[in-house]
Amino acid sequence: LTGAQDGSVRMFEWTRPQQLVCFRQAGNARVTRMYFNSQGNKAIHPLQCGVADGEGFLSIWQVNQTTSNPKPYLSWQCHSKTTSDFAFITSSSLVATSGQSNDNRNVCLWDTLVSSGNSLIHAFTCHDHGATVLQYAPKHQLLISGGRKGYICVFDIRQRQILYTFQAHESAVKALALDPAEDYFVTGSAE
Repeated sequence: LTGAQDGSVRMFEWTRPQQLVCFRQAGNARVTRMYFNSQGNKAIHPLQCGVADGEGFLSIWQVNQTTSNPKPYLSWQCHSKTTSDFAFITSSSLVATSGQSNDNRNVCLWDTLVSSGNSLIHAFTCHDHGATVLQYAPKHQLLISGGRKGYICVFDIRQRQILYTFQAHESAVKALALDPAEDYFVTGSAE
């Protein structure tokens, strides 16, 4: 799956020289993050891919499309300025997003099974100037976010509250990684 500054999103297969599908054409907002939903399977829930963009939108497609330019089955504006990252939670019915919004609701939880007008479950007011990255810890039901000012926030998804906030860097947090046992996480910054 590839995404570009010109907004295009294409899917390739290793053994084929041409693209399989073009999910978005050039001329859209720049792609900020893309993921496959790892919980997808062919029998019950088809494999999905999600694309966040620089205008605040998150779009989700079913991967097993037969058309060359399929439409997303979900597309909604999650943040008023940009959606920088997202995470599929609990077999894709719940999605977390990070980004920048005018009202500082920069980390949000969304339910994909309800109408787009009612899909926002909870919005956390955090990260002045926006949240840049997001990491989900499924064993502990925690969400970890990094912000433009170097701060890290740790959220309890079940209780929908911020547990910890601390400054990890002097500049924007650009990467988060979690070890498989969920004992540690690592941050990387613009500095």
